[in-house]
Amino acid sequence: MRVSDRPIGVPGKHGRMAERLEDLPNVGQETAGDLRLLGIQHPLDLYGRDPLAMYRELEALTGARQDPCVLDVFIALTRLAAGDPPRPWWHYTAERKQRYGKLHPASRDRA
Repeated sequence: MRVSDRPIGVPGKHGRMAERLEDLPNVGQETAGDLRLLGIQHPLDLYGRDPLAMYRELEALTGARQDPCVLDVFIALTRLAAGDPPRPWWHYTAERKQRYGKLHPASRDRA
């Protein structure tokens, strides 16, 4: 990646460039906290990130399964950072299901 390839800003809510993670579409306090846990401090830090790797890293860091919709949010955010127009996270649900299939195998434990 060349430095010149990196965008100068990421569109935020209300038509302005995002200065904080909470300024991004699809991001509230909880998601912003998850992003910070992943080392993402600024919207530009999302550029070039792999949404599935982010999702798996979040699971590892928290020691808990994450809802697959979290991956949809990560796809939306990384696409936005790459220059795609802002879209609601659920716009990516069908793509996530087709691309990644079932993220968590059914439990084999029986009561």
